[in-house]
This record gives sequence, structure tokens and C-alpha cells, in this order.
Amino acid sequence: MNTSKVVFLFLLNSLFLFGQKREKIDLILTNATIYTVNDSFDIAEAIAVNKGKIVAVGTTKAITKQFQAKKNINAQNQFIYPGFYDAHAHLYGLGMTMQKVNLKETKSYDDVVSRVVAFQNKKNTNFIEGRGWDQNDWENKEFPSRAQLDALFPNIPVVLTRIDGHAMLVNGRALELAGITAFTKIEGGQIEVKDGKTTGILVDNAMELINAIIPEPSLNVKTTALKDAQSEMFNYGITTVNEAGLERNIIELIDELQQKNILDINVYAMVMASKENVDYYTRLGIYKTDKLNVRSFKFMGDGALGSRGACLHRAYSDKPKQFGALLSPINEIKSIAKQIADSDYQMNTHAIGDSTNTVLLKIYKDVLKDKPNRRWKIEHAQIMQEQDFDYFRLGIIPSVQPTHATSDMYWAEDRVGAERIKYSYAYKKMLEKAGLVALGTDFPIEEVNPMLTFYAAVARKDLKNYPENGFQMENALTREETLKGMTIWAAYSNFEENEKGSLEVGKWADFTVFSKDIMTMNIDEVPSVLPKHVFIKGKQVK
Repeated sequence: MNTSKVVFLFLLNSLFLFGQKREKIDLILTNATIYTVNDSFDIAEAIAVNKGKIVAVGTTKAITKQFQAKKNINAQNQFIYPGFYDAHAHLYGLGMTMQKVNLKETKSYDDVVSRVVAFQNKKNTNFIEGRGWDQNDWENKEFPSRAQLDALFPNIPVVLTRIDGHAMLVNGRALELAGITAFTKIEGGQIEVKDGKTTGILVDNAMELINAIIPEPSLNVKTTALKDAQSEMFNYGITTVNEAGLERNIIELIDELQQKNILDINVYAMVMASKENVDYYTRLGIYKTDKLNVRSFKFMGDGALGSRGACLHRAYSDKPKQFGALLSPINEIKSIAKQIADSDYQMNTHAIGDSTNTVLLKIYKDVLKDKPNRRWKIEHAQIMQEQDFDYFRLGIIPSVQPTHATSDMYWAEDRVGAERIKYSYAYKKMLEKAGLVALGTDFPIEEVNPMLTFYAAVARKDLKNYPENGFQMENALTREETLKGMTIWAAYSNFEENEKGSLEVGKWADFTVFSKDIMTMNIDEVPSVLPKHVFIKGKQVK
């Protein structure tokens, strides 16, 4: 073979090899079943990630042929889903709850008192706080009174918040410090009085008098709370939290901790809609980083159904003289809604009772006239009038929590009666009108685990397989609808659908690895499933 022919063949081979040179990237994950949750709900085998973003999704063969990664993960036939959203939760509240007396799943008021005593024996604090009690779980379902707390802690304030955050039990020392007596008046709330004496039960706006005397936690406590809460998110595969109501100082702390890479969790922050906050943030405009999205206000419409603070058109079926209450006058709600509508911000309103939903949906319609694609949300939308579901056709998004249905189903009909319960927790009906639902938990009221959300939405049963055929199954969601509600639809509700919520090229590499397939496995086994690994922006956080 002559020299020129050898040189030609060498150059030809070099060009071929050069043409086949693989692109260097950060991460390749192969041999998986990947639910992309794209528009056609495609399933892939492999995913390629560089600089925190997805650069390719496809077959294992195609991805490994095109890319060379610093880190390669063989998923060994495991299952990959987009990182889960919790579309309505309280990250900071969860973290702070983890620093207090845990009163969830107490079986009686005596159980509550025992936990408070044990906590104080361990912590020896000069101000006791707890959260999580629910008298509906006790044999005696009446609200407790402060007598035992007064006897045990005559000089130390005790503040015990109900599981839904809409009622408190406090002792005499706390009432004294807050200046609350049997004659104290409050709008949008209740100070319970029996035989001329305060019982220690405060509902909704009355709690603000107590909140004013609770000592401000230190920066270290706040930081620890956020870090502890983040660990819980990663344990369950949650990568984005819609934080349903924060003050400016906590938003700024989250931003600082994220910028320092102390926090990796993505946060969509709803700012509590006080006049001061609305004025400040509407002037500031949308504030957004790679991890933090501040573009909405959380407005409190009414209280909770369990404490009979939710505002109903007709009286409670089990308390004929009680209707619940709006927490603000209608003119004030209209005014703040108009101010938000004139900005780029969303308004996301806590609305549980049917009267509150009617009021807010009408206001939304009025102030958003000629303002398309604003994606304002109704948070909870628990009790509805049949005719009000049509408001969701207007681009208003229902943000709902499936585990509320399975937590409340034992007593909800007692509160609202056989007719109104038909239009309660009606997620399928909302989906048919709105075209999407955003799904969350409202933790720490409910458990953090998104698998419980998935199970409650699809099976409409509790963890004891009750009721056998599901609760109001006409409003169950399919598995695909539920997964979308926990991913792409939640992202859409935040204006984040182009960056998160599905596993597609150009989006952040937020995903969760499971050993079992929640889309095909026995639905009754889903609650026990936990993620093996969790990635945020290509970084493995679990």
C-alpha cells in the first residue's frame, strides 16, 4: 500500500472517530422507566443532565452513544417521575412545629396534657407551644378547656394550636398576657366563653391576640426549622413546595439560605396578604431566582370546617345557629383583590365554606375582567354550591388537598348535611371545569408524604382501607390525572411549566427514583412506597 493511501485512510478514520466523539456532560441515568409527563405522557429509558438541566431524554442506547458523563447511574429498571410538587403546604410551619410539642394523633385531651408535661420536663422552657390536636379524633369530641393546663402551669403560658391552624387552646397565663377576658370582642373569630368565663378556646382572628405575645424565635431556631423541614421534603421526594403564607422576613431568610446553598428545595412563596406586604411586593414586582419564586399573595377567606369557622350559606347541620365567618369584610376583600389584579401578582385565597367560595369566585371574576391568563387560585375549595363550579372555566385554578377528603370524611357530612356533602371535596368536578387541578397536602395539618396524596386522590380511602369502595368515588382522579396534579399542573399554576413539572429538554433536572411503579402497582400498596433517590437541578439530595 503506498504512503498516500495510508495517510488518506488514517485521515478518514480520524474524521469518523471525531464525528462520533461524545459530548461531555455531568450526569447520565440509564435503564429506567421514566414518566416524562410531557404533553403525550411519553415513557423513556434514559436521561442526560448538564449544568442542572436536562439535555436529552430517550433510549439508553441513544443517550450513551451521544453523551459521556462524569457520573453514570444505572437505574436497574427502577421508575423515575418528575420531582413532586406540594401545591399547598407550610414548609416553615412544619419546621417550627418540629421544634414544638407534637400533638398529632392524640387520642384524648389527657393524652395532649401528658405530651405537654413530657415536653416541658425535657425542655424546661418559659413559653410552651404545641400543635396538632384534633378533638374529632377523641371519644369526647367537644373542645377541651384550660382547667388542667391552669393547674399544671399557672405561671407559664401554654399555647396549643389545633391541627388545622384555625383554633387554639391556651391557658390562663397566656390569656392574661394577651389581655383577653370574657368581655373581649373580636371580628372574624371567636373567644369561647362558658358560664361567664373564658374556656381557653380561640378561633381564627382571636388567635392573633395570642400570636402577638409569642416570643420571636431566634435566627438559629428559624434556620434549623427550615433545614429540618427540607430534610422531610427530600425523604418523600418533594422538590418544590408552594409555601402557603409567609411574612417578608422568612421569605428573605429562605432566599439567603438558598443563595448560600444551605437550602436546595425550590420554594414558590405566597406572601401573606397584609396591606403592608401587598404594598411592598406590588411595588417590588415579581422576585424570582432559580430556587425562589415570589409572585403571589395568600389571602385568608374563612376558617376551617373542623372548628366550624368555614363560612357557609346556611347554618351548620350539627350547630344550627352557627354559620362560620368571613375573616374580612367583603369590601376589604374587593379592595385588596383589585390592588393585586393591577399588579403582576396572583391572588391565592383560602376558601373552605360554600359562602366564602361564592364570594371569592365572584370577586375574582369581576377584578380579572379583561385580564387573561392570571391563574389565580382558590386554595382548598372544600364546600361548593353546584352552580359555582362553572367559575373554574374562567381560568381560576382549584388548588386542593386530597388527604383533606379522607381525613374529614368521618364527620364532614355531620357538619354540612347530606345535600351539601355532594358538592364537597369534588376534585373530578373541578377538573372537568378547570382542565387541571393543583394537588398538595397542607402539611403540617396533613402528613408530608405525597404518596398519601396520590392514594387519597385515586382510591379515596384512608390507610385502613376505609371505606371499602372509596369515599364519593365519582370525584376520584385517575393515576395520570393525579401525577399531573402533583407535577406539571402544579408547575403551570405557578407559571413554572416551562422550567419544571415534566422531564423534558431544557427543564431543570428535578426527579425522583422509585423501586416500584405507582402508575401500575396495587393502589392499596402505594402509601408505603418511599423514594430511593431524589435529584434537584441534577444534584442528588437523597
